[in-house]
Amino acid sequence: MPPGHQSSGGSVISRRQLWALVALTLMWGTNWPMMKFSLRELSPMYFRALTMTFGALWLYSFYRIKGVRMLPRGAEWRSVVTLGLPNMLGWHTMSILGVKELASGRAAILGFTMPIWTVLLGVLLFGEKLTRRVSFAAAAVALAIGLLTFNELTTLAGHPLGIMWMEGAALSWAVGTLLIRRAHLTLPIETLTVWMMVLTSGCLWLIAGLREPWPTWQFSALMWASLAYGALINYGFAQIIWATLARHLPPVTSAMSIMAVPLVGTLSATLLIGERPTWQDFVAMLCVMGAIGAVLLPSQKRPAAT
Repeated sequence: MPPGHQSSGGSVISRRQLWALVALTLMWGTNWPMMKFSLRELSPMYFRALTMTFGALWLYSFYRIKGVRMLPRGAEWRSVVTLGLPNMLGWHTMSILGVKELASGRAAILGFTMPIWTVLLGVLLFGEKLTRRVSFAAAAVALAIGLLTFNELTTLAGHPLGIMWMEGAALSWAVGTLLIRRAHLTLPIETLTVWMMVLTSGCLWLIAGLREPWPTWQFSALMWASLAYGALINYGFAQIIWATLARHLPPVTSAMSIMAVPLVGTLSATLLIGERPTWQDFVAMLCVMGAIGAVLLPSQKRPAAT
């Protein structure tokens, strides 16, 4: 997932951009059940370390060939570390632990509460205005989390800890997004992304070695395909598409894409791994989509009186 984005605010999207955005939304959404499938044969930290390492190498090679400056200089390394901790290490570590505990569609719904946490943290920490739309978004997210928590607590094999992992991941991503918005970056965003992934991969290999047994590497063909999806699609092509689109998408378009990811994640989980969403999942999904729309979609200004 992207650490954050800035849009140029244009109002027209080309057909090529539209198809790229549809592909990106499908990639992000489908990645949730693919992660859940991978965790059947591989432990969480080794899965993250393996896919992110190869994804970073693939991105580095691609951008190097494109002529992007790929080596940070001097104080730019500080930005890589300070922004990488919440955006990459925090988000990817806690989210994979959440996916391990929860249904993948449910994890996607909770993970994409990030935009609302970003706005609320902006209100609490940076004095941003608390509007009616922000208040509505907060109430909608609280309802969604409450529904999913109640469902987990009332299920015999429930995993409320997974909800805590996913909300911790969403909060970490939100903090990282706020830091990126206020950072004075002198290195290309592509370079920042790649090196955040490289440093995070090293941390994940260390964490995996300390807390998880060494894998046997004797996986099924479908498992290898799932790992390839994580490295080449989620950490590769999806990042390239987003880096290309993020600076040119109209705000309403990028918001709608983010809103669609939990829906795609929930529906694809049914098709790919046989998860059966409950009514609480669907209501929570609608709450989160509505909350994202409330904080990301631009408001309609009333026309001036003549």
